[in-house]
Amino acid sequence: MTETNKTHVILLSCGSFNPITKGHIHMFEKAREYLHKTGRFIVIGGIISPVHDSYGKPGLVSSRHRLTMCQLAVQSSDWIRVDPWECYQDTWQPTCSVLEHHRDLMKRVTGCILSNVNTPSSTPVIGQPQNQTTPIYQNHSNMNHKPTAIKVWGKISESLGKICCVRPHIERFTFVDENANLGTAMRYEEIELRILLLCGSDLLESFCIPGLWKDSDTEVIVGDFGIVVVPRDGVDTERIMNHSSILRKYKDNITVVKDANNHPMSIVSSTKSRLALQHGDGHVMDYLCQPVIDYILQSQLYINASG
Repeated sequence: MTETNKTHVILLSCGSFNPITKGHIHMFEKAREYLHKTGRFIVIGGIISPVHDSYGKPGLVSSRHRLTMCQLAVQSSDWIRVDPWECYQDTWQPTCSVLEHHRDLMKRVTGCILSNVNTPSSTPVIGQPQNQTTPIYQNHSNMNHKPTAIKVWGKISESLGKICCVRPHIERFTFVDENANLGTAMRYEEIELRILLLCGSDLLESFCIPGLWKDSDTEVIVGDFGIVVVPRDGVDTERIMNHSSILRKYKDNITVVKDANNHPMSIVSSTKSRLALQHGDGHVMDYLCQPVIDYILQSQLYINASG
């Protein structure tokens, strides 16, 4: 498949990130690597969306700290960014609402309709200008020039910076009106663009717990968007999917990242990291990147057993 014919993907990961670990970043990297190997996808960006403070999880530190730690963890990445929208709402937002927000936001930024699993892959989802001003992507020496995927994400991120913080100053997150005038819509070759939920097998398994998720929300997440699952060692994702009628129904929308090697990052968790910090365990260096450790110590986070 040519690059134009492949589905361009933005991976969105929702969670507490309390704190963000090397395992979280590893999940993004493994998912991108695997999706590229399938030959059907090009991952052009990743979004980390920390949960709202009112989520009520015991030991959850303020979103101010979690956003900053996430920003520190991805400061050297050229494709993963941190988005504060979820934290800045009045209350906790269900995952399907976060996905819908980013779909609608991307639509406003790019002037396109993002495809979902029910949209034919031949549907042009990008390329319809909102006005007749000079397109952002226009090469006067070669009008047939097509930007690479990284240019696509770079321009999207640049536009998103006008309406939600993209790599803000580490000490201060700003939030600008989402309805601000974005100017010229992007215009480049017609591609299929989708937002997929990136998660671990623990979240996949949570769909099977009665009453934890609304069936209607699960239908939207798996049926309309689709998910990419990075399993933990020894987890039988096939068994999990067969345990839920909705997961079985939309099984084709679930991509399980297969890895022949058991990477140590696959068992790293925020819980282990917090325990290591509380006990002064040197293994915390294996779980968290140094800038995050420095910030935690400076801010005196997770030192007490209470969180």
